[in-house]
Amino acid sequence: MLALIPLDLSVSWLASGFSPASMGFAKEFGVSTEVATLGLSMTVLGFAFGPMFLAPLSEFYGRYPVYVTSYGLCLLFLLGTALVHDLGGFLVMRFFTGLFAGCTIANFGGTISDMWSHQDTGIPMSWFLWAATCGSPSGFFLLSFIAGTRPWRDVLWALLGICGGLWIILIFAARETRHTTLLQARARREVSRDPTLQDDPRYRNTLRRRSVKELFKSALGRPFRFLFTEAIVTFAAITQGWFYGISFLLNGALGLVYGPKGHGFGTIDVGLCFLGIVFGITVGPFTNLIQERYYQRRVTSRGKSANVPEARVQLGMIAAVCQPISLFWFAWTTYRSIHPVVSILATALWGWSFYTLVLMTYLYTEDSYGMYSASALAALGFVRNIFGGTFPLFADAMFENEGYQWAGSILAFLAIVIIPIPFVLAKYGPRLRRKSPFASQHLTVDNENSEG
Repeated sequence: MLALIPLDLSVSWLASGFSPASMGFAKEFGVSTEVATLGLSMTVLGFAFGPMFLAPLSEFYGRYPVYVTSYGLCLLFLLGTALVHDLGGFLVMRFFTGLFAGCTIANFGGTISDMWSHQDTGIPMSWFLWAATCGSPSGFFLLSFIAGTRPWRDVLWALLGICGGLWIILIFAARETRHTTLLQARARREVSRDPTLQDDPRYRNTLRRRSVKELFKSALGRPFRFLFTEAIVTFAAITQGWFYGISFLLNGALGLVYGPKGHGFGTIDVGLCFLGIVFGITVGPFTNLIQERYYQRRVTSRGKSANVPEARVQLGMIAAVCQPISLFWFAWTTYRSIHPVVSILATALWGWSFYTLVLMTYLYTEDSYGMYSASALAALGFVRNIFGGTFPLFADAMFENEGYQWAGSILAFLAIVIIPIPFVLAKYGPRLRRKSPFASQHLTVDNENSEG
């Protein structure tokens, strides 16, 4: 696990770390800032599509080979982005960098379920999601020190060095965790020692696995079916998509608000302003301990086998209300006459609510769908990264055309639409799960007789 959390962080750094270098990129290639933003967006779009084929491959070959091979291919394409001098080639390389970096997005939920029992996934999941959500602002912060003092390509070389080092650690520190893969490996060893065992039904059943074609058919079809037919997945996807979109949009927005057109800060100082979001997200895993204690009490009171996803949403209710408050606060304190620390505090509150709601939707979906959660979570990952890749494309135009105050307010008004989601899940979650042909298989007796 300790080898995978920094790896998860680095995946977001691959995307957001380019943002402080985008001005230098735009000058060298002679393109507008909007086109330069494609360097961020193409990587995030790669995150959306990569898990769609990496997840089924992990079911076939195991977690470890997919982590090592996919991340290694990501490094090769990252090397290509540092060397290529053609705009089209650069953007293609950025897309494939994100595509193969998606191994953590595809696998971390499965890795956690491999290592912890269902009722004990809350805390490890909170730290994995801390890395996934903190990666965007911390990547801008860290790489701004290079972008502010060195040529923009040095940002890519620095990322290659960091990610290359993490890949080496991964090779030696990580181990296979998928239970069926471990059982198959053990069965193959025993059969190799005693070939007569291959006729034993127990060994024959263990060694049998679905074909790659079967796995891809399930992996590519079921997530989209869930997305359009399962209300819980639809709610969770909208929530995660919105917040990931805002997270990457802020890479450009904060550059405008605090940069030369706003408070007049340089690249490094703008990077320091991202520490507000980093701080807010980092508070999240600690406040989640309160939610986790509540969840464990609910589970204990109903028996250790009880499945109570509705016990995951209480902090999410508070975060949903804080979300538009933080955006209004940020929007109307972006004036030059107001000290920037006031708006940075607003981004800290936004960061906490962002993290808390993403964790809530992830855990609620995983609890609700059990054995089908990989498909449900794949749908969430696809939507959130599509949003994350497209939102930055209109950040500059929106904030410059509408003004910082009204652009931020538009985001806040739209965030109000998200407020009811955790309340709906708390009140009507059991009913929604009972109507689902997939989630209903994981209802307990207590769930069937309760509305949460």
